[in-house]
Amino acid sequence: MAEYELRIISALVEDRPGVLFKVTSLIRRRGFNIATITVGSTEKDKISRITITTRGNPAVVEQLVKQLSKIPEVLKISELDPDDSAFRELALIKVSAVESLKRSDILNYINIFRARVIDVSKDSLVIEVVGQPKKIQAFLDLMKGFGIIEMAKTGIVALSRGAKSTSVSDPTAK
Repeated sequence: MAEYELRIISALVEDRPGVLFKVTSLIRRRGFNIATITVGSTEKDKISRITITTRGNPAVVEQLVKQLSKIPEVLKISELDPDDSAFRELALIKVSAVESLKRSDILNYINIFRARVIDVSKDSLVIEVVGQPKKIQAFLDLMKGFGIIEMAKTGIVALSRGAKSTSVSDPTAK
């Protein structure tokens, strides 16, 4: 299969049990692989934002967006242009840091990547790094040489740049 560009789908949905299941079930039935998915509250009560990233043919992703918009609890959905969107991911990485020289090198990389140490023990560091997926992957590649003990990553969160937005003024209107 050809390598496709990152596709970011942003959906505002009713904040109710079962909505995420409906969305992911439809995506599964259509044969898509979800690269990342995040769900969180928005500026409006009882409305959540689901941000999904996948790789796929633009026409097929457009069809997927149309199918998702038919789910009654989906209030608004759009595909965000990665070049015209602000998007970030968060990673927490526990790295082995027993030797002081090793620890010093890790701290230098943390400064270069504008990451933060959020926990220190005698044999490890827990590091928080936030940024675009490429930045996080570059940091992870460097940390592999020191020994990654454990890692957790969020999915991408994204908003369109400028005046354009995925928002709803009336939660009952699509």
